[in-house]
Amino acid sequence: MARTIFSVLLVIAGAARSASGEPLALHPANGRYFLWRGSPTILVTSGEHYGAVLNLDFDYSRYLDALAADGLNHTRTFSGTYREIPASFKITDNTLAPKPNRFACPWARSDRPGYFDGGNKFDLSRFEPAYFERLKAFTAAADRRGIVVEMTLFCPLYNDDLWKASPMNAANNVNGVGDCPRTEVLTLEHPRLLEIQTALVKKFVLELNAYDNFYFEVCNEPYFGGVTEPWQHRIVDTIVAAERELPKQHLISLNVANGRKKVEKPHPCVSIFNFHYCVPPDTVELNDHLGKVIGENETGFRGKHDFLYRSEGWDFLLAGGGLYNNLDYSFTAKHPEGTLSDYQSPGGGSPQLRKQLSILKRFLEGFDFVRMKPDRDVVKRVSGGLSAQALSEPGRAYAIYLHVPIPNKPKEVDKFLQDRSTVTLQIDLPKGKYTAEWVDTKNGEIARAETFTHGGGTRTLASPQFCIDIALRIVADGRLQQ
Repeated sequence: MARTIFSVLLVIAGAARSASGEPLALHPANGRYFLWRGSPTILVTSGEHYGAVLNLDFDYSRYLDALAADGLNHTRTFSGTYREIPASFKITDNTLAPKPNRFACPWARSDRPGYFDGGNKFDLSRFEPAYFERLKAFTAAADRRGIVVEMTLFCPLYNDDLWKASPMNAANNVNGVGDCPRTEVLTLEHPRLLEIQTALVKKFVLELNAYDNFYFEVCNEPYFGGVTEPWQHRIVDTIVAAERELPKQHLISLNVANGRKKVEKPHPCVSIFNFHYCVPPDTVELNDHLGKVIGENETGFRGKHDFLYRSEGWDFLLAGGGLYNNLDYSFTAKHPEGTLSDYQSPGGGSPQLRKQLSILKRFLEGFDFVRMKPDRDVVKRVSGGLSAQALSEPGRAYAIYLHVPIPNKPKEVDKFLQDRSTVTLQIDLPKGKYTAEWVDTKNGEIARAETFTHGGGTRTLASPQFCIDIALRIVADGRLQQ
């Protein structure tokens, strides 16, 4: 009953909210962040494994309620051009692996049997109305809850088993297309297949144009499975051309690399450059020249402990990133509220982690972060060898995050965690009066606060006792952003 009342209140709040009526955009004063509903925005979430729309057994309303209740504002969903099978990546109840006859696909079924796990083959010349109604209902539900959707259009076929499940495989459609190696599916090599793909992209553009709370990502992890850059650019061009005569234009993202890569010659119509598994987050600095959003829209493969993904989020966003999405395996069709704890997966996710990431989001929203930039000089020394990451507007505001150092993929994470720590921090501050607040990253409480007058130069601050990691907010003149 409480969850139902919460959903009703979200709908009422969404209807009453004063929105700008403009789609998600890059902030005009600082393109490294977003502007949405008239406000500077950072996207932060811990979301399900991208099957909220294509898996008919997944209750997306309860899922979105869970994100909204934790104060998170982003989710990622795959279009249905790609799906997984139960054995894929050893994931418990993988939401991207729907059960037989529970796969929602943008293409319509034909009257001819023979799809790989039951049911009729697909007709790639026709679209499925029920799918697009579900997609639009999902997007509208996310909008009412203040959640931005990443609409991921394509994904490479990582292996032959996934290719056998693809509607674009000639064995699964009645159109005689897709009789090719899986590594050539997302290329310009096969004109008929490309024509079907671009027609589908135009359909997505048309169906979603009215919504403000989404952006397009061309392809998940295109650096695998033979995906070519010219093909990606063709999809970008298709989106731009299709939207040109429509009322609204939406942001477009490319997924660039796992870890890090410098983007040398970006497509001019791409506004978001997403990376995966950014430990350390040096890809943000590497791509500072772009002046656009650098996101980490997937994490994992490090273990299950919440600290791994909490610290990864803090590090990435305080390095100057504008988007963070942990891949959260506690969401399944049987647990759409993200409460499954006994799961097998390459990563983590939990109700506790989502609350902790909400603390990170609120911490940054407490600053005028559009005016801030990564600051690698303000922290002069940290006792105990702790790692430090900082954003600042010099002389006015400083956001600093400290945590125990830890390898990217620790075999025994508990060996690196310190239950009781204190730290002294030497920072370089201009002359002025400041308020400093030490913030607990696990519960959001202010563990210690002090106001001090500083003559300029190095200032030493001592932390309260903390567990594993802690954040520090310093604001000039004692005025905190509300």
